[in-house]
Amino acid sequence: MNRRLEVLRLLADGREHSGEALAASLSISRAAVWKHVQQLEQWGLEVSAVAGRGYRLARPIDLLDERTLLAGLPALARDRLRRLTLADEIDSTNEALLHGDALPPGRLDACLAEFQSRGRGRRGREWLAPFGSGLCLSVNWCFAEAPQQLSALSLAAGVAVRRALARHGIADVTLKWPNDILHDGRKLGGILCELRAEVAGPAYVVVGIGLNVSLSDAARQAIAATGLQPTALADLGLPTLPSRSALAATLIGQLALSLAEFEQSGFAPFRDEWRAADALAARPVRLQHGDQVLDGVARGIDDDGALVLETSGRIERIVSGEVTVRPAA
Repeated sequence: MNRRLEVLRLLADGREHSGEALAASLSISRAAVWKHVQQLEQWGLEVSAVAGRGYRLARPIDLLDERTLLAGLPALARDRLRRLTLADEIDSTNEALLHGDALPPGRLDACLAEFQSRGRGRRGREWLAPFGSGLCLSVNWCFAEAPQQLSALSLAAGVAVRRALARHGIADVTLKWPNDILHDGRKLGGILCELRAEVAGPAYVVVGIGLNVSLSDAARQAIAATGLQPTALADLGLPTLPSRSALAATLIGQLALSLAEFEQSGFAPFRDEWRAADALAARPVRLQHGDQVLDGVARGIDDDGALVLETSGRIERIVSGEVTVRPAA
């Protein structure tokens, strides 16, 4: 474990710790403690330092715990899980699984990180999440043959996330085509599905989930500057905020169930639930694809998960993963 992380673990409770006590606990100098505290800013963390008193995180951090996570997995997910990776810092959980070794059919790996230095959303956008502020989670799956409705996999994953949140008492979650998780119109999380396929062969997919658990003011401002209004689980007034490890276990469990179900039955088992949670249904929207802009009214999704757009008196079926959907001004 590196020294910066050791300092963070001591500060994770959100209480004030003197430089002298931190130095003694880690057998390093107080100057070294100060240096490592300064480095925590690289992870997007806010640390207050008061002369003569010590250091304190702006808010406590609920660090991921492997034992708690494994204990919380449902039996099916535990049986299918080949490998669980918990990283303190990683480029991207999706990248780690995309370039991993061959995955046997019916098994999955899960990769989680406290901090992603190059986390990605759709179309290469950066996913902003300070250390320990949310869930950065990816799972992989190998389809023996690419399903005909593979483009709807991100929608099925959205339903899986919604089911997982409901198990923790988090209701009123809506889904914005094709991959956004919303609460009260604000972005709670996102989904990034990536595919590595062979001609007439297996399809290897990675499903990445980014979910905001708590956000600092600085993180909110950075996300808002990208044009998105964020929210986090900590904003929802829950009686008790679930631990990140327990929530991660439920998410992995639901994703394992959903991937197996999708392989057997395609999008059909998820379609009605997605439609009930559709955040754009009957709303005016603007679609932009390159230089082309389409204004119209969202009319839900078809049986294959494509967005149905009513525009200029005609119906368009939108399937491209490069389309960006925004509520019209």
